[in-house]
Amino acid sequence: MAYKKENPRYQRQTALAEIGETGQEKLAHARVLVVGAGGLGCPALQYLVGAGIGTIGIVDYDTVSLSNLHRQVLYSTDDIGLSKALRAADILTALNPEIVIIPYNEKLDPQNTAAIISQFDFVVDGTDNFASRYMINDACILSGKTLIYGAISKFEGQVAVFNHDSGNEFLKTNYRDLFPNPPADGEIMNCEEAGVMGVLPGIIGTMMANEVIKLVTGIGVPLVNRLMTYNSLNNQIYELQIQASEKSKSLIPENLVEFKKTDYNWLCSNHSANQIDITLFKTMLQDPTVSFIDVREVNEMPVVEGFNHLKLPLSNFEDSMTEITAESVVLFCQSGKRSLSAAKMLTDRYGNSKKVYSLRDGIAAWINSQ
Repeated sequence: MAYKKENPRYQRQTALAEIGETGQEKLAHARVLVVGAGGLGCPALQYLVGAGIGTIGIVDYDTVSLSNLHRQVLYSTDDIGLSKALRAADILTALNPEIVIIPYNEKLDPQNTAAIISQFDFVVDGTDNFASRYMINDACILSGKTLIYGAISKFEGQVAVFNHDSGNEFLKTNYRDLFPNPPADGEIMNCEEAGVMGVLPGIIGTMMANEVIKLVTGIGVPLVNRLMTYNSLNNQIYELQIQASEKSKSLIPENLVEFKKTDYNWLCSNHSANQIDITLFKTMLQDPTVSFIDVREVNEMPVVEGFNHLKLPLSNFEDSMTEITAESVVLFCQSGKRSLSAAKMLTDRYGNSKKVYSLRDGIAAWINSQ
């Protein structure tokens, strides 16, 4: 958007030699998408709007509730029941009518995420669930967008900058370098279950906005390839250097077509006796931590080649389960029916300690896809 020099709104900011009018003009031309107008998104939005980011997108399909207000101070009691994206846009426009704010009162999914993200330069992830985090991460990689990540729980928060082009493609890290695979349902509690100190998202969300401003203006040292953790109880801060890994790259859909086929909610749910399609099956073949097991009988045809697997026939599966040592297991048979039975046996014995998958349509789907 057009920038008017010597705007008194930004005088305290342009007075900084590191920013000046040149930096303010960069902010005015920046396009930033904030996903989630909740605990992290609210403070990030307030300070990005105040700083003069020219175009800001807000994605949120939730409505304001009473339990939000102790930490999401952008809203008031009068806003309960209203759309967060639409209400936030109105409030923030009143704060700074000189910028463009685009609300998306819709839920992100693999069908619309990449299209929305492609319209912006930077993406701020203020979501509170793993399915959204992995989906946004993968979309940013496939779209070539810098991702500013934040997370909070109880008294502790995290901030990092992923997928940022710092001149070396091989050093570019992503969220999967930190957490390659999603945790199972119930393994990590969300804020609703674990609770959160009201001021914490304000601290972390403001830090996320700070990273955006540094990245846009080119000042300071952003948290590129670094994870910063802050503890609000003792004010301790420590940093972790993140390394790019080939394994994490193999877990990302190859292109936007494959991305749209990926069920992130399923990937981040309890996998007991769940089915996967051939697209996800092929992706998991690249993961060396996953064990593949053929539950067909010994002499059944066709012979399976092309990937390593164990042969544990369903007729003797219950007695053979001790041979399965991997934490993630994909079972397959001819059509997908017997592998579901085997998956149930495995889950009944080991519970959530193993992630169990069954190949839908069986090995026939694998052969037909070759």
